[in-house]
Amino acid sequence: MEVEYDDSGWQGRAKPQNNAEELHEDNPQKTIQECLVKFLTPDYIMEPGIFTQLKRYFQSGGSPEEVISMLSENYKAVAQMANLLAEWLILAGVKVTEVQAMVENHLKEMILKSFDPKKADTIFTEEGETPDWLTEMIDHYTWRSLIYRLAEEYPDCLMLNFTIKLISDAGFQSEITSISTAAQQIEVFSRVLKTSIFKFLNNPDDVHGAIQECARMVCHGQHTYVYSQVLIQVLSQELKGGFNMKRLSQEIIKYALTNSNQNVTPITMALNGSAVYPTACQALTSMLTRNTLNPADITVLFRNYSASDPPPIDLIRNPQFLELLVDALFRPGVKVNPEHKSKYVFLLAYASSVIDQPAKKRPLTERTLIKEELKSTIQAIERAHTICNVHQGSTELIAELQSLYNCIKYPVVGVGVIRWIENVVMEPSYFKLSTDSCPTHLAVLDEVAAVHPTLQQQILFLLIRLFESKQDELEILVQLEMKKMILDRMVNLLTRGCVVPVLRYIKQCCAIEDTDISLIRYFVTEVLETITHPYSPEFVQLFLPMVENEEITGTMRGEGDNDPVSEFIVHCKAHYTTV
Repeated sequence: MEVEYDDSGWQGRAKPQNNAEELHEDNPQKTIQECLVKFLTPDYIMEPGIFTQLKRYFQSGGSPEEVISMLSENYKAVAQMANLLAEWLILAGVKVTEVQAMVENHLKEMILKSFDPKKADTIFTEEGETPDWLTEMIDHYTWRSLIYRLAEEYPDCLMLNFTIKLISDAGFQSEITSISTAAQQIEVFSRVLKTSIFKFLNNPDDVHGAIQECARMVCHGQHTYVYSQVLIQVLSQELKGGFNMKRLSQEIIKYALTNSNQNVTPITMALNGSAVYPTACQALTSMLTRNTLNPADITVLFRNYSASDPPPIDLIRNPQFLELLVDALFRPGVKVNPEHKSKYVFLLAYASSVIDQPAKKRPLTERTLIKEELKSTIQAIERAHTICNVHQGSTELIAELQSLYNCIKYPVVGVGVIRWIENVVMEPSYFKLSTDSCPTHLAVLDEVAAVHPTLQQQILFLLIRLFESKQDELEILVQLEMKKMILDRMVNLLTRGCVVPVLRYIKQCCAIEDTDISLIRYFVTEVLETITHPYSPEFVQLFLPMVENEEITGTMRGEGDNDPVSEFIVHCKAHYTTV
């Protein structure tokens, strides 16, 4: 029969209710037989429930001589033999840590092979409380990692879910990387979500990684998505740091659309208060659900936001909607009806430049709209749209560079220009037809990186795609020159402040060993010629191993310590503690 637990049973000392066992206690002979079967199993004297079973056996009138004989005859001393072998290995000269790892890894393998979730749940049936050994287990990372793996394989095991909660209560929630494990219990998930949000807020050098990790967890299921987005929506209303939470919410929406292929539009629209504006809400929902723009719905939104009392700006500051607008205006090959183009431009400019300031005093429905930059943003988008759609070749673009640079000062134009350049330079024939040492399109990226630090990560991702792209139609030497030119763009990003992400990527290239060593050497040379102390500890930690690598910098060193490589190494050794 199934064992039932009170709700408080997982908190400590609730007694399991097992009617079958109570019946057996009224039948002494049956109880004795049950106990004897258990006593016959090898090494039963080592089992945690031995004292409980002995008590049942003696209370039912069992013979002491018989139980002593059974337990001693079936004592195989497996655990003691393992300890003895471990001691012998240590005496033979094997390190204690290696022996410990050997034993622990073998135990983990055995447990993973033979784990039975039903038997695990009976632990609480027999003991009636949290076993001391379980509390001791979670103090060690080796056994915590085992629990994580088992919990992922057996999500319905009560004992494992309770142990996960114990681990979370003990403060190890940052280790719980399995989403399915965390999502089983709201308390555990809340702690893991809190840790993930904290990492996002306090890790400016790897914002993208922190966002991806958080979004992956939030998008695990409908319940985790709704719960997390409601929580983040509440936090986004805070005056201090609320904008960061709003950004996180938008990034999660974007992740859900691109990676999970989930239609989260109904949830998004329910949370942003759009129901008060039914016509605008219906038009936007229609486009987001189909993931495509259409002139009729664009016209409805245009009328709403051109009115004297427009809907809140947050309604159209939807990542998916903004992506669709940018694609419509800046992606080569997308045709926009000339009659409606101005409406597309207006909505994109409105969403990116107008400030919707809520009233400081009651009634809170009153608000101030600051539209000082709306007109100039519209003009910049229109001008950039014309340049990007007419002048796609490098030679034609040079004549319009100054005008384009003026437009790029507006962040929304910077985003659009990156989208345009991405589609142009990723064409297989682009570098085959280009004869410039630095194509004009990539020079424009340098300008965007200089003006908008927040767009540097997007530019780096584009450069990485180019660096790793197959250019089989080009000769080997031409490919190397092209990759050096892209590395120059990365060095430019580094000088603009995108230091850690660039170095992490180059370090990754070194570790994988799939990049020509001459390219790594070229990058190191360029960076050494660009930088000067003082350096941040993280910069030294990432860059120093590359500089010290003889394979990379061996040919760059002189006889003394006057060359840049030796000077950098000497300075770092003298002023920084390296790991």
